[in-house]
Amino acid sequence: MFGVCVSVFCFLLVLASMTSGSVEEENPEFWRSAAQNTLRSALARKINTNVAKNIVLFLGDGMGVTTITAARILKGQLQKRSGEETVMNMDTFPYVGLAKVYSVDFQIPDSAATATAYLCGVKANLNTLGVSAAARNGVCRSQKGNEVTSILRWAKDAGKSVGIVTTTRVQHATPAASYAHSASRTWYSDSDLPSSAVTGGCVDIASQMLRNTDIDVIIGGGRKYMTPKGFPDPEYPADLSAQGQRKDNRSLIDEWLSMKEGKVARYVWNKRDFDAVDPEKTDYLMALFEPGDLRFDVERDPSMDPSISETTEKAIQILKKNPKGFFLLVEGGRIDQGHHDSRASMALHEAVALDEAVARGLELTNEEETLTIVTADHSHAFTFNGYPFRGNSILGKSPIFASDFLPYTTLMYGNGPGHKIVDNKRPDLRGVDTADKDYVQQSAVPLETETHGGEDVALLARGPMAHLFQGVYEQNYIAHAMAYAACIGANQQHCAATAEPDGIPYSSTDPGSSAPDTPLCAMTTVILSVLMSVLLH
Repeated sequence: MFGVCVSVFCFLLVLASMTSGSVEEENPEFWRSAAQNTLRSALARKINTNVAKNIVLFLGDGMGVTTITAARILKGQLQKRSGEETVMNMDTFPYVGLAKVYSVDFQIPDSAATATAYLCGVKANLNTLGVSAAARNGVCRSQKGNEVTSILRWAKDAGKSVGIVTTTRVQHATPAASYAHSASRTWYSDSDLPSSAVTGGCVDIASQMLRNTDIDVIIGGGRKYMTPKGFPDPEYPADLSAQGQRKDNRSLIDEWLSMKEGKVARYVWNKRDFDAVDPEKTDYLMALFEPGDLRFDVERDPSMDPSISETTEKAIQILKKNPKGFFLLVEGGRIDQGHHDSRASMALHEAVALDEAVARGLELTNEEETLTIVTADHSHAFTFNGYPFRGNSILGKSPIFASDFLPYTTLMYGNGPGHKIVDNKRPDLRGVDTADKDYVQQSAVPLETETHGGEDVALLARGPMAHLFQGVYEQNYIAHAMAYAACIGANQQHCAATAEPDGIPYSSTDPGSSAPDTPLCAMTTVILSVLMSVLLH
């Protein structure tokens, strides 16, 4: 049997050599020239030490490195190319680092603890958000006095406009950590609060969205957490699961509108009304397109719900009117949910959609004054394996069968709902369309829902002070480096026009101007190098 397998493998290698990349790739000069171009680009790179007037943080929930690689190939294959050579928009960012994602109490974290780290600057416990690790999961009394604020709040306090855009409910873990403090990420509305939390005086996440920080733009899902219990949903009036959830009989949407008296505030729940919002004449926007999370992008009705690129565009157009700048969090939240379902196709299409939003964000901002970051909160138990030919469908099967003489997909999960063993055999995938959006990848361990992964996640950065994100660091460092770049938050000694003993002078007081060729600029570069060695060790 072993000899047969070796023979088949050798045959496939010969076949692969006959069907490999383009003819030009067989010429060594193709690769040498490409490498030299990359080298010239790296050598020409100049450090941008401007103050970041704006920050746009793109967060791919669950978008580990394997997801980025697979999404890159999918994006190319959707464009009728081989895929592997594709350049994602996020791939063009010049500075790359790795963030360590563990939480204080678990090796592998959830989205609430990680969001608290990269937004609030402190590591926390699993399932808690906007509180330090002194708070305990689900224990209301433990959150009192342990609240921590986020960079969204720091930006607002500095006079900037702020916004959140997500493909999940706006009360979900990632966006919620930017404005709420909760011992449990699941306390979406007051109906989700246990009796101990009610008596302890804890407030639900949806309510905190109104009372904690004056957020200029709120876009995502989550209508049902904002309306009275039994209130019919405008889009799905007959669906009981879409009805309002609030036991206190409050309409937080109406309250939000009344709080903006004297300003132009718009609430919308469908694409027609969303498209009608004029950014130039709008001060505040709340757009909630679904009762809960938004639909997966491949299932989205474009006549009812805008894409994440469209919502990102509208948010930036509204926020950028502020002469002091803005902070915007954009979350591709359903990457994570696709992975939990072990539906790789769903997860990867969501990642491609996020990359398209990155492109739109770059088009609408100026790199000289806008720090743009793409990162993830955690990864998944997601693998890219086998020996597929060049150009093989990223959602396809390995050409080499396993030792049980059955095919397997090149994308698989370590655990999840795809573990299906019948009579001690795996399902036979011959004739199965593994590229279907609803196909569930096979997994090694049976679980109802697939888990997160614990390896470091990539962070890609461009714009002012993007070089601060090189190296390997704790995830909570991200919030501090963003704040440093924008001169907001506690650490502002370096923001003066002249040097401070323990700070770094900026070469210009105009955030959008280029640094003049002066000794001060040269001094800045030297001190920056010293500071980097301290920060990253």
